[in-house]
Amino acid sequence: MLGFVVTLVAVGLYGAFHSWLASRRVKAWVNARSPGLERRFYRVTYNIVAGVTLLPVLAVPAIDPGATLYHINPPWVFASLILQAAGVLLIVVGLLQTGPMAFLGLEQMTGAGTDDETLVVSGVYRYMRHPLYTGGMLVIWLTPLMTTSVLALDLGLTLYLYIGSLFEERKLAGTFGNAYREYQRQVPRFVPRLWRPFKTEAS
Repeated sequence: MLGFVVTLVAVGLYGAFHSWLASRRVKAWVNARSPGLERRFYRVTYNIVAGVTLLPVLAVPAIDPGATLYHINPPWVFASLILQAAGVLLIVVGLLQTGPMAFLGLEQMTGAGTDDETLVVSGVYRYMRHPLYTGGMLVIWLTPLMTTSVLALDLGLTLYLYIGSLFEERKLAGTFGNAYREYQRQVPRFVPRLWRPFKTEAS
């Protein structure tokens, strides 16, 4: 169970560190010392740091996978792989709707972006508020091989995504006010409600 515990601790430290980096206090501190730096370079720097620091977290279950809990065999493994592919597709579609360049921070870095944010409630966002997180959870939970350390990784990342969604929604409610609160009231967080999508002006 050492791998399970170490993996949980690693994910916890990762989540705490990146929540701190994403906080308004840190962004304000950077902006106060280098005006304009936060707006143009913080997002891309944050993403690079997030990617690099995730590698040692992923290395823990790779080095010490722990005991095998289950292994999905054919033909069921094909179903899990298809659902994982659907999760990746959901992430891609969600990014395309909100702007992949802005998500990566490249738009801000080049100065092509604006300070005005747009509330996206069309496409996949008509059925769930966080398609990127839903897609991510499909990918991590439908792995064909589940060990104790991978379970710890999945649990930790799921908690990280849930907490991240809370902070994101607080920011969106502060930015868009009642428009986002009404959207929040009608549309589920992660599990899509296909039979009653959010009604946009064009629908």
